[in-house]
Amino acid sequence: MRYFLELNYNGSAYFGWQRQNGQQSVQQTLEESLSTLLRAPIPVTGAGRTDTGVHASYYVAHFDCNTLIADPRQTVYKVNRILPHDISVWSLKEVAPEAHARFNALEREYHYYIEPGKNPFNRPLSWQFAQSLDIERMNRAAEILLEVEDFTTFAKLNSNNKTNICHLSRAEWEVLPDGEIRFTIRADRFLRNMVRAIVGTLVDVGRGRYTEDEFRDIVLSKDLSRSSGGAPASGLFLVDVTYPDDIFRASVPRDKRYR
Repeated sequence: MRYFLELNYNGSAYFGWQRQNGQQSVQQTLEESLSTLLRAPIPVTGAGRTDTGVHASYYVAHFDCNTLIADPRQTVYKVNRILPHDISVWSLKEVAPEAHARFNALEREYHYYIEPGKNPFNRPLSWQFAQSLDIERMNRAAEILLEVEDFTTFAKLNSNNKTNICHLSRAEWEVLPDGEIRFTIRADRFLRNMVRAIVGTLVDVGRGRYTEDEFRDIVLSKDLSRSSGGAPASGLFLVDVTYPDDIFRASVPRDKRYR
């Protein structure tokens, strides 16, 4: 039987989602906890990989189990007792045997947070950036991203991508009521390090290093060396993964998801 998990995690202590030799990952930690609870090896497949230090306020993964989990709510309670404090499982649902957390995902959405100054409470969860930023200018540049499909400019080298084509449906900056700055980006897929490279380059637009036309040239160049350095991982959150309703319907309302 196949089960979908809804969970979240603070990625500060992990070398990303994906299991890696000699490094602690979210995937490994979750697999070990489930295997301990269910008394069998439990490989887990995630909706996608997040990089070292990146967080997920909403994440979906699936696993197979040879026995029926009769009480999913109790299983969620027990696995959370085993997991460390920075990973939390919200729900467990039985799904069709062919349902896949990664391949059936329709869209994913990320938020990136910039703290315009020094804030010791937000430091682990944002980019503390003291320079003034022109948000309107950054938004005009961000609109250019919706016009293109090839994101080679923001693709990490040697990632073994079959294609660098992504279809974006949203790319927008906003200033939140507390003064924090949030970037929202949504697409059918993302390349490794893509969001952080986009954020870093758009911030250079906002602080006057690049004009909007120069940003367009950078995007269309398909040259990674022309993009700015990636923004720090601490400010990046995966916040949503959507699926067809007949595959999996999220049970956690968006307004209940942190960040």
